[in-house]
Amino acid sequence: MLENLMFSLNSTMPLFFIMVLGYLLFQKKFLTPEFVSVANKFVYNVTLPVMLFKDLAATDIRASFDGRFVGFCAFATAASILVIWGLCRLFLKDKSIVGEFVQACYRSSAAILGTAFIQNIYGTSGMSGLMILGSVPLYNIFAVLILVVESPADGAHTEPLGKKLRRSVGKIFTNPTLIGIAAGFAASLLQLPIPTMVGKALNSLGGMTSPLALLAIGAGFQGAAALAKIKPTVAATLIKLVVLPAVFLPIAVRLGFADQKLVALLVMLGTITTPSAYVMAKQLGHDGTLTGSVCAATTLFSAVTLTFWLFWARSGGYIV
Repeated sequence: MLENLMFSLNSTMPLFFIMVLGYLLFQKKFLTPEFVSVANKFVYNVTLPVMLFKDLAATDIRASFDGRFVGFCAFATAASILVIWGLCRLFLKDKSIVGEFVQACYRSSAAILGTAFIQNIYGTSGMSGLMILGSVPLYNIFAVLILVVESPADGAHTEPLGKKLRRSVGKIFTNPTLIGIAAGFAASLLQLPIPTMVGKALNSLGGMTSPLALLAIGAGFQGAAALAKIKPTVAATLIKLVVLPAVFLPIAVRLGFADQKLVALLVMLGTITTPSAYVMAKQLGHDGTLTGSVCAATTLFSAVTLTFWLFWARSGGYIV
């Protein structure tokens, strides 16, 4: 139990520390609002697409492809998103936060944290590429769709649905993250060689994604505004870390998924809300306060919940 707790703490707390550093540096005026704005744009348009391209291009999709596993990842992702979105539309009183709430509930750190998490347990991250393939494209497609349709901008809720959907489709096809995923998938399928000097440059750029995004979250964190959104923050955190794994992990076990595949599903369902969700929310016209709060809360509490889920899986003999 202590080993699992330390593993989870070592995986998640460094991320939380960087958020705290960003907050402290902003309070000391070492980081500025202009830095936060530029960092968000840089991550959204450059480093995140590069990181996803690099991760997918490095995965031998043809050799390791498991259609049943990829299909389950896609099913669990789509089902989670649609059910949460439908319930939010019905029951969430503050309609201006629907888009942020839905994205914060489902969008895990599959690419940023997932590979390291699985590799730390098994010494290889083979299943993370298939999990990314089944979930991350849907994460981004639905994120653009939901954040555009549920825009809090003036007049957005009176805009005809057809116009919103057309605008969403246009943003999906021009979304830098999705372009990075498509390019990485094509590079993997075609087994395109990447020269060493280019690969090192891509590694350097992609490696900037998490630190920059986390610093921007911390620097942009608004304590008073976050406290005003404490109820939706708690609700989204519980859905992200507890409800989704509780629903889908037992189904995965019944379907025979175990070891690396089950850990990959745990990463997809029950890890921290990815910092890129905050970046995308800001870039698509949302306030970002709720998303930043959920990122911080899930990062803080995921050490406990991940330990619980790992303990549950090991106790049941589902992972070794």
